[in-house]
Amino acid sequence: MDYLIEPSAETFSDKLLGFTLPSRGARGRMVRLDALLDTVLSAHDYPPPITHLLSEALVLAALMGGLLKGDKAQLTMQAQTQGGIVNLLVCDYRDGAVRGYADFDPERLAALGANPSLAALFGAGYLAVTFETEHGQRYQGIVPLEGDSMAEACEIYFSQSEQVPTLIRVASRAVGGKRSAAGILIQHLPDGEEGRERLHVRMDHPDWEHVAILGGSISHQELLDPALSLEAIAWRLFHEEDEIRVQEGAPLTRGCRCTLEHYASVIARFPEEEQREMCNAEGIIAIDCAFCSRVFELTL
Repeated sequence: MDYLIEPSAETFSDKLLGFTLPSRGARGRMVRLDALLDTVLSAHDYPPPITHLLSEALVLAALMGGLLKGDKAQLTMQAQTQGGIVNLLVCDYRDGAVRGYADFDPERLAALGANPSLAALFGAGYLAVTFETEHGQRYQGIVPLEGDSMAEACEIYFSQSEQVPTLIRVASRAVGGKRSAAGILIQHLPDGEEGRERLHVRMDHPDWEHVAILGGSISHQELLDPALSLEAIAWRLFHEEDEIRVQEGAPLTRGCRCTLEHYASVIARFPEEEQREMCNAEGIIAIDCAFCSRVFELTL
């Protein structure tokens, strides 16, 4: 078996890892979030159920965003509901920059207990996944927010909207006040190399069944083990394959793109009368960024 990897240090956390299984027509992405996750979550004092939910969503955003090519390509994932406890959860990924935010009803959440289900949090919600290419082309899929986890909902998205057999596993935990989360995404591309048109997709293709069984054997403990590199996980899962091609992906950072200049340019598009209506008694427009919990003040 050939195990091909570009010469570099092994990947442990806050960086994507890509891999392909050429003989099986499969590709995958892996990620483990540690310091980056704490940075994103620290913007708000989220209770444990929301912290767990958002941790999973950030991993999913990194995994799906890592499928894109080009510095300007972007993945946006929104889970939304009408009347649910979680009103909105949004994460996005662009060129290694990840951000996320959740809006929820604290009182109703407290009444659910420690480990509420996805259905209890969202009710009759939906998941919208939007891919924007580096050339500005956008395509979106919307599916019911079903399953026991956000990962299952994303699998449903790929099955229904993309018709691509996909396996996703995500794990998260908190130890000593620090949270970590990790995940793996594997897809079957029956007609060969990445980027080619996908024809005659079969969800029951024998190569995909084989890959899905191996990939599905990954444990939460393995995904989260800080001493186990992502390359080592790929080896454990697929060492019997003819060839594994592993490519180091983008290092990940917190992706809040808010700046005073950005908000000034947005406000400038409004008529002067509307701008004045936005001002407080001191003549200041205060803008609260939900992603990083910073307040930007503009003076007309």
